[in-house]
Amino acid sequence: MSADLSRRALIGGAGLAVLGACAGPSRLTSPFSVGAGPPALRVPRGACDSHIHIIDPRFPAVPGWKGEPVNDASVAAYRRFQARIGTQRVVVVTPSTYGADNRATLDALDQFGAGARGVIVIDSDAPPADPAGMTARGVRGIRVNFVSPQPWGKSDPRRLMATARIAAAQGWHIQIYARGPQIAEMEALLAALPVPLMIDHLGAVAPADGDGAGHAAILRLLANGRTWLKLSGAYISSVSGPDYHDLDGIAQSYVRAGPDRLVWGSDWPHRGQTGRLPDDAALLDLLGRWAPDAAVRDRILVDTPKRFYGFD
Repeated sequence: MSADLSRRALIGGAGLAVLGACAGPSRLTSPFSVGAGPPALRVPRGACDSHIHIIDPRFPAVPGWKGEPVNDASVAAYRRFQARIGTQRVVVVTPSTYGADNRATLDALDQFGAGARGVIVIDSDAPPADPAGMTARGVRGIRVNFVSPQPWGKSDPRRLMATARIAAAQGWHIQIYARGPQIAEMEALLAALPVPLMIDHLGAVAPADGDGAGHAAILRLLANGRTWLKLSGAYISSVSGPDYHDLDGIAQSYVRAGPDRLVWGSDWPHRGQTGRLPDDAALLDLLGRWAPDAAVRDRILVDTPKRFYGFD
Protein backbone atom coordinates (compact mmCIF):
# COMPACT_ATOMS: atom_id res chain seq x y z
CA MET A 1 0.00 0.00 0.00
CA SER A 2 1.35 3.46 -0.92
CA ALA A 3 2.07 6.13 1.67
CA ASP A 4 -0.76 8.23 0.19
CA LEU A 5 -3.29 5.40 0.54
CA SER A 6 -2.05 4.64 4.04
CA ARG A 7 -2.59 8.28 4.99
CA ARG A 8 -6.10 8.25 3.49
CA ALA A 9 -6.96 5.04 5.31
CA LEU A 10 -5.75 6.51 8.61
CA ILE A 11 -7.78 9.69 8.12
CA GLY A 12 -10.88 7.73 7.12
CA GLY A 13 -10.55 5.38 10.09
CA ALA A 14 -10.13 8.29 12.47
CA GLY A 15 -13.25 9.93 11.06
CA LEU A 16 -15.31 6.78 11.60
CA ALA A 17 -13.97 6.49 15.15
CA VAL A 18 -15.18 10.02 15.87
CA LEU A 19 -18.59 9.14 14.45
CA GLY A 20 -18.84 6.09 16.63
CA ALA A 21 -18.00 8.13 19.72
CA CYS A 22 -20.63 10.81 19.10
CA ALA A 23 -23.50 8.89 17.50
CA GLY A 24 -25.74 8.68 20.57
CA PRO A 25 -29.44 9.63 20.44
CA SER A 26 -28.71 13.33 21.07
CA ARG A 27 -26.56 13.43 17.92
CA LEU A 28 -29.07 11.98 15.47
CA THR A 29 -30.19 15.33 14.14
CA SER A 30 -28.14 16.72 11.28
CA PRO A 31 -28.01 19.86 9.14
CA PHE A 32 -30.13 20.10 5.97
CA SER A 33 -32.36 17.18 6.96
CA VAL A 34 -35.55 16.88 9.00
CA GLY A 35 -36.18 14.10 11.48
CA ALA A 36 -33.93 12.75 14.19
CA GLY A 37 -34.13 8.97 14.07
CA PRO A 38 -32.08 6.42 12.16
CA PRO A 39 -33.48 4.51 9.18
CA ALA A 40 -35.83 1.63 9.97
CA LEU A 41 -33.92 -0.57 7.54
CA ARG A 42 -30.79 -2.38 8.60
CA VAL A 43 -27.85 -0.49 7.10
CA PRO A 44 -25.09 -3.00 6.28
CA ARG A 45 -21.46 -2.46 7.15
CA GLY A 46 -19.65 -0.66 4.34
CA ALA A 47 -22.82 1.02 3.04
CA CYS A 48 -22.19 3.91 0.67
CA ASP A 49 -24.05 7.18 0.19
CA SER A 50 -23.24 7.54 -3.49
CA HIS A 51 -24.33 11.13 -4.09
CA ILE A 52 -23.67 14.14 -1.87
CA HIS A 53 -22.36 17.66 -2.36
CA ILE A 54 -19.94 19.46 -0.07
CA ILE A 55 -20.42 23.23 -0.01
CA ASP A 56 -17.84 24.86 2.22
CA PRO A 57 -17.75 28.59 3.10
CA ARG A 58 -13.97 28.53 2.59
CA PHE A 59 -14.63 28.15 -1.14
CA PRO A 60 -16.70 30.88 -2.87
CA ALA A 61 -19.35 30.16 -5.46
CA VAL A 62 -18.46 30.50 -9.12
CA PRO A 63 -18.70 34.13 -10.33
CA GLY A 64 -22.22 34.92 -11.49
CA TRP A 65 -23.82 32.16 -9.42
CA LYS A 66 -27.50 33.01 -8.85
CA GLY A 67 -28.59 29.97 -6.86
CA GLU A 68 -28.60 29.39 -3.13
CA PRO A 69 -25.74 31.04 -1.25
CA VAL A 70 -22.76 29.04 -0.06
CA ASN A 71 -23.66 27.60 3.34
CA ASP A 72 -22.00 25.29 5.83
CA ALA A 73 -22.62 21.94 4.17
CA SER A 74 -19.09 20.99 5.15
CA VAL A 75 -17.40 17.67 5.85
CA ALA A 76 -18.00 18.17 9.58
CA ALA A 77 -21.72 18.76 8.94
CA TYR A 78 -21.96 15.69 6.72
CA ARG A 79 -20.26 13.51 9.33
CA ARG A 80 -23.14 14.29 11.70
CA PHE A 81 -25.54 13.25 8.94
CA GLN A 82 -23.53 10.08 8.28
CA ALA A 83 -23.70 9.16 11.96
CA ARG A 84 -27.48 9.38 11.77
CA ILE A 85 -28.12 7.24 8.70
CA GLY A 86 -25.33 4.74 9.31
CA THR A 87 -23.42 4.82 6.02
CA GLN A 88 -19.62 4.56 6.06
CA ARG A 89 -18.57 5.40 2.51
CA VAL A 90 -19.42 8.44 0.43
CA VAL A 91 -19.22 9.81 -3.10
CA VAL A 92 -18.76 13.59 -3.26
CA VAL A 93 -20.04 15.29 -6.43
CA THR A 94 -19.06 18.87 -7.32
CA PRO A 95 -22.28 20.95 -7.28
CA SER A 96 -23.29 23.60 -9.82
CA THR A 97 -22.55 26.16 -7.10
CA TYR A 98 -18.87 25.80 -7.94
CA GLY A 99 -19.00 25.43 -11.72
CA ALA A 100 -15.76 23.69 -12.69
CA ASP A 101 -13.96 24.72 -9.49
CA ASN A 102 -13.38 21.38 -7.78
CA ARG A 103 -11.38 22.62 -4.79
CA ALA A 104 -14.16 21.96 -2.26
CA THR A 105 -14.66 18.42 -3.55
CA LEU A 106 -10.94 17.63 -3.54
CA ASP A 107 -10.54 19.11 -0.06
CA ALA A 108 -13.45 16.96 1.13
CA LEU A 109 -11.83 13.83 -0.32
CA ASP A 110 -8.66 14.64 1.61
CA GLN A 111 -10.67 15.04 4.82
CA PHE A 112 -12.80 11.93 4.39
CA GLY A 113 -9.86 9.71 3.48
CA ALA A 114 -10.09 6.21 2.03
CA GLY A 115 -13.85 5.96 2.53
CA ALA A 116 -14.58 8.62 -0.11
CA ARG A 117 -14.59 8.94 -3.87
CA GLY A 118 -15.22 12.02 -6.01
CA VAL A 119 -16.99 13.07 -9.19
CA ILE A 120 -15.81 16.40 -10.57
CA VAL A 121 -17.12 18.91 -13.12
CA ILE A 122 -14.99 20.28 -15.94
CA ASP A 123 -15.30 22.58 -18.92
CA SER A 124 -14.54 20.15 -21.74
CA ASP A 125 -12.62 22.93 -23.49
CA ALA A 126 -10.33 23.28 -20.44
CA PRO A 127 -9.30 19.80 -19.21
CA PRO A 128 -8.08 19.43 -15.59
CA ALA A 129 -4.42 20.29 -15.07
CA ASP A 130 -3.51 17.31 -12.87
CA PRO A 131 -5.87 14.40 -13.54
CA ALA A 132 -3.41 11.82 -12.19
CA GLY A 133 -3.23 13.75 -8.92
CA MET A 134 -7.02 13.88 -8.81
CA THR A 135 -7.20 10.11 -9.26
CA ALA A 136 -4.77 9.66 -6.36
CA ARG A 137 -7.04 11.80 -4.18
CA GLY A 138 -10.11 9.70 -5.04
CA VAL A 139 -11.68 11.16 -8.19
CA ARG A 140 -13.36 8.51 -10.30
CA GLY A 141 -15.67 10.37 -12.68
CA ILE A 142 -16.87 13.56 -14.36
CA ARG A 143 -20.42 14.86 -14.16
CA VAL A 144 -22.17 16.40 -17.16
CA ASN A 145 -25.29 18.39 -16.25
CA PHE A 146 -27.98 18.73 -18.92
CA VAL A 147 -30.54 20.29 -16.54
CA SER A 148 -28.82 23.30 -14.95
CA PRO A 149 -26.96 25.83 -17.13
CA GLN A 150 -23.21 25.83 -16.52
CA PRO A 151 -20.85 28.85 -16.54
CA TRP A 152 -19.75 27.95 -20.08
CA GLY A 153 -23.33 27.45 -21.32
CA LYS A 154 -25.59 24.46 -21.84
CA SER A 155 -24.22 20.95 -22.10
CA ASP A 156 -24.63 19.35 -25.52
CA PRO A 157 -23.57 16.13 -27.28
CA ARG A 158 -20.28 17.65 -28.44
CA ARG A 159 -19.28 18.57 -24.91
CA LEU A 160 -20.41 15.19 -23.63
CA MET A 161 -18.20 13.32 -26.09
CA ALA A 162 -15.24 15.62 -25.45
CA THR A 163 -15.66 15.06 -21.71
CA ALA A 164 -15.96 11.30 -22.21
CA ARG A 165 -12.65 11.24 -24.06
CA ILE A 166 -11.00 13.05 -21.14
CA ALA A 167 -12.57 10.56 -18.71
CA ALA A 168 -11.46 7.60 -20.81
CA ALA A 169 -7.84 8.73 -20.69
CA GLN A 170 -7.94 8.55 -16.88
CA GLY A 171 -10.02 5.39 -16.47
CA TRP A 172 -12.92 7.46 -15.09
CA HIS A 173 -16.66 7.23 -15.78
CA ILE A 174 -19.21 9.78 -16.98
CA GLN A 175 -22.12 10.74 -14.74
CA ILE A 176 -25.05 12.59 -16.29
CA TYR A 177 -27.88 14.60 -14.82
CA ALA A 178 -30.56 14.70 -17.50
CA ARG A 179 -34.34 14.42 -17.67
CA GLY A 180 -36.09 11.44 -19.20
CA PRO A 181 -36.84 13.04 -22.59
CA GLN A 182 -33.21 14.18 -22.90
CA ILE A 183 -31.99 10.67 -22.14
CA ALA A 184 -34.32 9.26 -24.79
CA GLU A 185 -33.01 11.75 -27.34
CA MET A 186 -29.38 10.92 -26.51
CA GLU A 187 -29.80 7.16 -26.07
CA ALA A 188 -27.63 6.13 -29.02
CA LEU A 189 -24.88 8.55 -27.99
CA LEU A 190 -24.98 7.40 -24.37
CA ALA A 191 -24.79 3.76 -25.41
CA ALA A 192 -21.70 4.53 -27.50
CA LEU A 193 -19.70 6.35 -24.81
CA PRO A 194 -16.17 4.97 -24.44
CA VAL A 195 -16.53 4.85 -20.64
CA PRO A 196 -19.03 3.52 -18.08
CA LEU A 197 -22.13 5.70 -17.63
CA MET A 198 -23.84 6.59 -14.34
CA ILE A 199 -27.30 8.22 -14.53
CA ASP A 200 -28.32 10.56 -11.70
CA HIS A 201 -31.54 10.78 -9.73
CA LEU A 202 -33.65 7.95 -11.16
CA GLY A 203 -33.15 9.47 -14.60
CA ALA A 204 -35.41 12.35 -13.48
CA VAL A 205 -38.34 10.48 -15.05
CA ALA A 206 -41.64 12.16 -14.19
CA PRO A 207 -44.25 9.78 -12.69
CA ALA A 208 -46.63 10.55 -15.55
CA ASP A 209 -43.94 9.42 -17.99
CA GLY A 210 -43.32 6.08 -16.30
CA ASP A 211 -44.10 4.24 -19.52
CA GLY A 212 -42.61 6.91 -21.75
CA ALA A 213 -39.60 7.11 -24.01
CA GLY A 214 -37.15 8.25 -21.32
CA HIS A 215 -38.01 5.42 -18.96
CA ALA A 216 -37.80 2.87 -21.78
CA ALA A 217 -34.43 4.25 -22.90
CA ILE A 218 -33.02 3.94 -19.37
CA LEU A 219 -34.17 0.32 -19.12
CA ARG A 220 -32.44 -0.45 -22.42
CA LEU A 221 -29.27 1.31 -21.27
CA LEU A 222 -29.26 -0.67 -18.01
CA ALA A 223 -29.36 -3.84 -20.10
CA ASN A 224 -26.28 -2.93 -22.15
CA GLY A 225 -23.76 -3.79 -19.43
CA ARG A 226 -22.13 -0.34 -19.39
CA THR A 227 -24.75 1.76 -17.59
CA TRP A 228 -25.49 2.26 -13.89
CA LEU A 229 -28.13 4.40 -12.14
CA LYS A 230 -28.49 6.23 -8.83
CA LEU A 231 -31.59 5.65 -6.74
CA SER A 232 -31.47 9.24 -5.50
CA GLY A 233 -33.31 12.55 -5.61
CA ALA A 234 -36.84 11.13 -5.43
CA TYR A 235 -38.18 14.58 -4.55
CA ILE A 236 -36.89 15.97 -7.86
CA SER A 237 -39.51 14.16 -9.93
CA SER A 238 -42.18 13.15 -7.42
CA VAL A 239 -45.56 14.85 -7.45
CA SER A 240 -47.05 13.00 -4.47
CA GLY A 241 -44.59 14.34 -1.90
CA PRO A 242 -42.61 12.82 0.94
CA ASP A 243 -43.88 9.25 0.66
CA TYR A 244 -42.90 9.29 -3.05
CA HIS A 245 -45.26 6.42 -3.84
CA ASP A 246 -45.72 7.80 -7.34
CA LEU A 247 -42.14 6.73 -8.13
CA ASP A 248 -42.44 3.18 -6.81
CA GLY A 249 -43.19 1.63 -10.19
CA ILE A 250 -40.30 3.42 -11.90
CA ALA A 251 -37.78 2.56 -9.18
CA GLN A 252 -38.95 -1.04 -8.94
CA SER A 253 -38.58 -1.44 -12.70
CA TYR A 254 -34.93 -0.39 -12.40
CA VAL A 255 -34.37 -2.94 -9.64
CA ARG A 256 -35.86 -5.67 -11.81
CA ALA A 257 -33.84 -4.60 -14.86
CA GLY A 258 -30.46 -4.11 -13.20
CA PRO A 259 -30.19 -5.11 -9.54
CA ASP A 260 -26.39 -5.13 -9.87
CA ARG A 261 -26.27 -1.73 -11.61
CA LEU A 262 -27.83 0.48 -8.95
CA VAL A 263 -26.45 2.58 -6.11
CA TRP A 264 -28.24 4.71 -3.53
CA GLY A 265 -27.57 8.37 -2.77
CA SER A 266 -29.05 10.89 -0.35
CA ASP A 267 -28.35 14.00 -2.49
CA TRP A 268 -27.49 15.81 0.77
CA PRO A 269 -27.65 18.81 1.39
CA HIS A 270 -30.61 18.90 -1.01
CA ARG A 271 -29.77 22.06 -2.91
CA GLY A 272 -32.71 23.65 -4.67
CA GLN A 273 -35.33 22.34 -2.27
CA THR A 274 -37.09 25.59 -1.44
CA GLY A 275 -39.80 23.97 0.68
CA ARG A 276 -39.48 21.49 3.52
CA LEU A 277 -36.25 19.51 3.53
CA PRO A 278 -36.59 15.73 3.24
CA ASP A 279 -36.15 13.22 6.05
CA ASP A 280 -33.06 11.36 4.89
CA ALA A 281 -33.73 8.30 7.02
CA ALA A 282 -37.06 8.01 5.20
CA LEU A 283 -35.26 8.42 1.86
CA LEU A 284 -33.04 5.46 2.67
CA ASP A 285 -36.08 3.50 3.85
CA LEU A 286 -37.56 3.83 0.35
CA LEU A 287 -35.26 0.93 -0.52
CA GLY A 288 -37.56 -1.26 1.56
CA ARG A 289 -40.33 -0.69 -0.99
CA TRP A 290 -38.16 -0.47 -4.07
CA ALA A 291 -35.92 -3.47 -3.31
CA PRO A 292 -37.75 -5.69 -0.78
CA ASP A 293 -35.04 -8.38 -0.96
CA ALA A 294 -32.40 -7.61 1.69
CA ALA A 295 -29.68 -9.25 -0.41
CA VAL A 296 -30.46 -6.90 -3.31
CA ARG A 297 -30.37 -3.90 -0.95
CA ASP A 298 -26.94 -4.99 0.26
CA ARG A 299 -25.75 -5.02 -3.34
CA ILE A 300 -27.15 -1.52 -3.90
CA LEU A 301 -25.63 -0.12 -0.72
CA VAL A 302 -22.34 -2.02 -0.50
CA ASP A 303 -21.29 -4.33 -3.32
CA THR A 304 -22.08 -2.23 -6.40
CA PRO A 305 -20.61 1.06 -5.13
CA LYS A 306 -17.54 -0.80 -3.87
CA ARG A 307 -16.99 -2.28 -7.31
CA PHE A 308 -17.99 0.77 -9.39
CA TYR A 309 -16.02 3.37 -7.41
CA GLY A 310 -13.12 1.10 -6.51
CA PHE A 311 -13.33 1.19 -2.72
CA ASP A 312 -10.76 -0.94 -0.93
